[in-house]
Amino acid sequence: VQLVESGGGLVQPGGSLRLSCVASGLIFKMYDMSWYRQAPGEARERVATIIRIGGSSTVYADSVKGRFTISRDDAKNTVYLEMNNLEPEDTGVYYCNALSATNWPGYWGQGTQVTVSS
Repeated sequence: VQLVESGGGLVQPGGSLRLSCVASGLIFKMYDMSWYRQAPGEARERVATIIRIGGSSTVYADSVKGRFTISRDDAKNTVYLEMNNLEPEDTGVYYCNALSATNWPGYWGQGTQVTVSS
């Protein structure tokens, strides 16, 4: 199983980024997909989740509600995180996670760095 994140970078406050995570080696539609982030010196926290098979249900951390949108394309084995109105507090390494009923704590990608700074 491999998860590969991309789309991170340096952006000014108020800017936008779109992260992508491409999965291989698994039946993608059978997994709940999540984005986590970890700031320096902080614990990893869940940012957003989209459930398996259809992806009509999503969950967001309070800190990103109204600014971030998670979506998935099961035909492309890809999950996205659209991030708008970015704040310096959003800085961190963003990780993709694939979780099913049998693989706790899930599969992880290598992460992509997001830096929000003027």
